[in-house]
Amino acid sequence: MPKRRPAAKADPVARVREICLALPEAEERLFGGHTHPTFRVRNRIFVMIAGAANDEMWCKAPPGAQDVLVRADPRRFFKPPYVGPKGWVGVRLRAEPSWEHVEDLVRDSYRMTAPKRLSARMPPG
Repeated sequence: MPKRRPAAKADPVARVREICLALPEAEERLFGGHTHPTFRVRNRIFVMIAGAANDEMWCKAPPGAQDVLVRADPRRFFKPPYVGPKGWVGVRLRAEPSWEHVEDLVRDSYRMTAPKRLSARMPPG
């Protein structure tokens, strides 16, 4: 029987979904009826899937992180339209991101969005 490839290789959006929905009270909704999933906590977006082929992840980033990430690796990270001026960072999912780093970004974005009591319930990691 052939080995199964990890979800990250087969479908990066599935891997982002798995990371996001593991967080307390996180839910997925399509953005404005489009085909771009968003991940929310108490109706506030903390991660968006974007790009023509749903091959980008946009998330909130701590102050200064966007600039550091984009300067360090512009092949993988970018300043997304619309939310980039607010400090969000874009991740090109097809550029073989470090999934550990993606998970850290998602968790930071969640912490910046969720109420403090809810953030305190996050699983360790």
